[in-house]
Amino acid sequence: MEFFPIFLKLRHQRCLLVGGGEVALRKARLLLAAGASLQVVAPELAPELADLAERGELEHLPGRYAPALLDGMRLAVAATDDAEVNRAVAADAEARGILVNVVDDAEASRYISPAIIDRSPLMVAVASGGSVPVLARSIRARLESLIPAGYGRLARFGSSFRDAVKARFPMSMPAAVSGKPCWKGRWPTR
Repeated sequence: MEFFPIFLKLRHQRCLLVGGGEVALRKARLLLAAGASLQVVAPELAPELADLAERGELEHLPGRYAPALLDGMRLAVAATDDAEVNRAVAADAEARGILVNVVDDAEASRYISPAIIDRSPLMVAVASGGSVPVLARSIRARLESLIPAGYGRLARFGSSFRDAVKARFPMSMPAAVSGKPCWKGRWPTR
């Protein structure tokens, strides 16, 4: 296993996205959905990224990447069409201990972004270690049809009882705490 699967809490965390094109837009949407405080550095932004900046959902730093832009960042994404800039972002982030993803370059990345199914709070992630992203996306598409949108509501409902179940049943009853007996049977499809 080359990459350790992990989910990061990025709400209100400062993140830097280097690049202003369509690929950067996809990454920006994911980071914003996670609640990140996002700064995007690029000479120009794709129209939809510019719209996000105009609405105040992210901060556009017009210009070129400079290492000092990483100061105080929790996470960085290099999504330019310039391999040299992407490598510089990776090296500078690595030197500062900042998690970095270089789009389409798993070798230069400290983390990769999986294909995800978001049924918040239920999340499913599929990754190929960066080797065959199309395979991960294909598997995600197949799984998506098996996981209805209503599962998010089901997970929220179940979580409302979690503390009460844990308080009522001792740790020696893992099946009761895990919910195994009560989660069997037919699942809702909506």
